[in-house]
Amino acid sequence: MNDNLKNIAPVNSWKNVYFLGIGGIGMSALARFLKAGGINVSGYDRTATKLTRELQSEGIPVHFEEKPEEIPSNLDLAVVTPAIPKDNRELLALRENRVPVIKRSELLGHITRDNRLIAVAGTHGKTSVSCLLGHIMNQHPDQSNAILGGISKNISSNLILAPQTDLFITEADEFDRSFLQLNPWIAVITSTDADHLDIYESHENLKEAFAEFTSRIRTGGKLLVKEGVKLKSYAGETVARYTYSINDPADFQAVNVRLREQLYHFDLITPFGEITGLHSGISGKMNLENAVAASAAAILAGVRKRSINTGLASFKGVSRRFDHRIVRSNFIYIDDYAHHPKEIEACIDSVRNLYPDRKITGVFQPHLFSRTRDFVEDFARSLELLDKIILLEIYPAREMPIEGVNSKMLFEKIRHPDKTLCSKDNLIQTLLDNNPEILLTLGAGDIDRFVEPIEKAFGKAEI
Repeated sequence: MNDNLKNIAPVNSWKNVYFLGIGGIGMSALARFLKAGGINVSGYDRTATKLTRELQSEGIPVHFEEKPEEIPSNLDLAVVTPAIPKDNRELLALRENRVPVIKRSELLGHITRDNRLIAVAGTHGKTSVSCLLGHIMNQHPDQSNAILGGISKNISSNLILAPQTDLFITEADEFDRSFLQLNPWIAVITSTDADHLDIYESHENLKEAFAEFTSRIRTGGKLLVKEGVKLKSYAGETVARYTYSINDPADFQAVNVRLREQLYHFDLITPFGEITGLHSGISGKMNLENAVAASAAAILAGVRKRSINTGLASFKGVSRRFDHRIVRSNFIYIDDYAHHPKEIEACIDSVRNLYPDRKITGVFQPHLFSRTRDFVEDFARSLELLDKIILLEIYPAREMPIEGVNSKMLFEKIRHPDKTLCSKDNLIQTLLDNNPEILLTLGAGDIDRFVEPIEKAFGKAEI
């Protein structure tokens, strides 16, 4: 057990838990999970959002100013997200009062350690795969609990509860080496592209962390890896290893792929026989790959073929993941969380496959100064795949500014004649003036706050 958890009472004895950064997608799911278990949960976040308002409506008190006096007494535990600065007044007060303080990842590892855990890792795709997997698993009689890194549109939540089973699904986040707190029964790796170099310093270090993650798979467990993903080492001999792909030969492979009415239909080759007549309920080539990964993981967990078919077809998607917000004959609006060059490229490619004859306008908000600095050339090349580029200023998240790193630096690297550097205040009017055929909003910062204003400006009604 992690040293931070040695002196903490068992979960079933907790009465009061406090969350610093409770509005985060992973933090809020954990807060909901503990609340559902009868624990008094409360928290702080610096900004009120739709998600924090939902928590409040569910009976979880949340406040938005650093006020140590608002922290409840008699806490069993406090949970902190990496976005909280070390000089946060409430964090300092918790430490001064000797309240046990642990990271979100430590709590997740603690509450799943006795479960049959299915952990989905990867620098891209883990949210979509884990949400789809959670939906598929809940077509099966055994069902599964799930703590998700996105809002599944089928349930309008990031939490699935199934108290009757010990199955548990979660994302395995590589940031801050968080996934090394987990001990999966089944592990999935979707990708290991370079990212979080502020933490890992090099791509090789990142891949070594993924290799270490596979070493944490339990004896007799299973590892599912996208074909082509290479690591220096993998899980031990007691772990069964499988691959999946939509293009190359693999243990789980999509074949006979066809596009009908903007949805992908396919058959799935598996080590246990072929499943025919599958189709995804959501569009996008990248979601075809996600569908294969989630189906493969579900099969390895023992889910029946019928549940795979039903789950795929009825899945409505994940908020901010290739999320069609407006669909009209003359205008399409899609919102996506893409914040890495590979994700931007995959998103644009998926749009091109669906709408090959339409011009695509993309609004991108870079996320983190360090990521922008580390991948500036790659960002420029991926954004050049758009027909028109609108660039917002960098969203700093947890970082302080880095001298010379800003959106203008990225803007100047983009070799495209139709590009605009735009302020948030002018974005809606800029979009209206440009009258786009297809509009994408891309980024992991607060660009999501423009979704509803864009819907209002362009008219939400669909035909």
